[in-house]
Amino acid sequence: MTVHIGELSRRTGVNTHQLRYYESQGLLEPDRGPNGYREYGDAAVLTVTQIRKLLAAGLSTREIGYVLPCASGARPELEPCPELVNGLRERLTRLDESIDALVGTRQVLHDYLDLTERRALTTPGSATG
Repeated sequence: MTVHIGELSRRTGVNTHQLRYYESQGLLEPDRGPNGYREYGDAAVLTVTQIRKLLAAGLSTREIGYVLPCASGARPELEPCPELVNGLRERLTRLDESIDALVGTRQVLHDYLDLTERRALTTPGSATG
């Protein structure tokens, strides 16, 4: 059974423009009917579900392009193919680096705030707030 993009959007809760974007990124591959309309097979709902969950895990569509062939099921379960493991490891490293940078930035802001509040307490006529 095939469905058009509007029906796939209704079944998955994903806007049609996002589905077209997934197609442009090579993540979703519809057939074209005689009228030129996109026609999606039964597996498209599962594929869109996998894409959404992988996006929620912080993967880019480019990364998902590498991961998707290793995915099965709605969760999705990921087969341990070498490209997948390396890609996920690289993504996790970048995420850890971003977290470390944010923690450092947060500490600097805390330090500025602490210094400013202490100075406000010792400066006559200043207000905190």
